[in-house]
Amino acid sequence: MATSQVETVSTGADKAKLGAAIALVIASLAGFYLLGRQGAVAQWGALVVGLAAAFVLFMASESGKELAAFGRDAWKEVKKVVWPTRKEAIQMTAYVFGFVVIMALFLFLTDKTLEWAIYDLLLGWKH
Repeated sequence: MATSQVETVSTGADKAKLGAAIALVIASLAGFYLLGRQGAVAQWGALVVGLAAAFVLFMASESGKELAAFGRDAWKEVKKVVWPTRKEAIQMTAYVFGFVVIMALFLFLTDKTLEWAIYDLLLGWKH
């Protein structure tokens, strides 16, 4: 079975949109800091308007459309997930905690047994 991969080639216009979106982000950040003396409304207004314009421009590019399509596909997959009931979640959590306690006891007993065997029996050291 042959699989075909489709690669999109960025056009000059698409690259220009991405460049303009990046420039808008930089300009809105610069405007935020440069408009400090004009007050908070001017600062935040420049930032919000600039970032919103950059977002709209990015979403109009091919990369933005691919990102939106990916988001839609991811959301469809999330809807397919069968989440456990409260009872199942509590049971699985209890199993994990139980296993951790048993494993901790096992490792503690193994450590103390080896310590006793090596230091007391083999080397003859008394604690």
